[in-house]
Amino acid sequence: MSESKQKYLIIIAGPTAVGKTALSIQIAKALNTEIISADSRQFFRELNIGTAKPTSEELLQVTHHFINSHSISEIYSAGDFERDVLKLLEKLFETHDYVVMTGGSGFYVKAVSEGLDDLPAPLPGLRESLTEKLNVKGLNVLQDEIRAIDPAFAATSEINNPQRVVRALEVFYTTGSPISQYHLKNTQKRPFKQILIALDRDRAELYQRIDDRMDMMLAHGLVDEAKALQPYRSHHALQTVGYKEVYGYLDNAYNEKEMIRLLKQNSRRYAKRQLTWFRHQGRFEWFQADEYEKILTYIQARIQDNDQGQEESYSSSR
Repeated sequence: MSESKQKYLIIIAGPTAVGKTALSIQIAKALNTEIISADSRQFFRELNIGTAKPTSEELLQVTHHFINSHSISEIYSAGDFERDVLKLLEKLFETHDYVVMTGGSGFYVKAVSEGLDDLPAPLPGLRESLTEKLNVKGLNVLQDEIRAIDPAFAATSEINNPQRVVRALEVFYTTGSPISQYHLKNTQKRPFKQILIALDRDRAELYQRIDDRMDMMLAHGLVDEAKALQPYRSHHALQTVGYKEVYGYLDNAYNEKEMIRLLKQNSRRYAKRQLTWFRHQGRFEWFQADEYEKILTYIQARIQDNDQGQEESYSSSR
């Protein structure tokens, strides 16, 4: 394999339950390569039922990275993920021309694809103070604060991410400038080409798949898993859809029937936010999740066109 040969990161994104895992395995097998997970909860080995990780059979079909790679007791940020994935890609590209990355965590996908902003370190004690406010008063209070000082940030789906809201407030109270101003920086250039694909389904079908997934998770012991993770329930990964509804039930805030309703409703709303986020990026080519042949043909055509252009550019420079 020539060292000068162009390398490709193929990103397959989309909402929860759309079918990213199955499609990514098909693509990775066709290209004889490996998969990087960009799901911010599948990193943690203690979170299994509520994160819809690939099954043991699926993991045997293709080598996956960043599945069960960390403990919930560790702090692992999008910046850590960006650094570690770029290091891994450098190694994988020594033996592969293509690597597949898949996930629905838009911020983590963007971290690898475009790079994160060089944000300032918070003032001493500020993070602890904001985190305590989050735990005591709830996310709504912090959301109201950020809406008042950074409407641009508040208009994004990140307003629903407690960790990102805390970070946005840190930046403002440290610098006096909203975090949205830092998001205007240019995309970082990567030493590989990217093919960005997003998956969708008919809305009724997607919502039915989400409902079915919630029923399956509950049948496989989601409530017991959440109970076992009680010591870590303030961790961002457990303050997300699929776990926070169970903790409301365990706190006797509502009954089991209401828990199930909220699990399904909030998962559908989360999927809608994911779809909106990826569409707003403007860089993805959209396909239906069952269009494997069409997607593979698109990937191969993009690679062929780019490689041909690279060869022509090389020939003209000689």
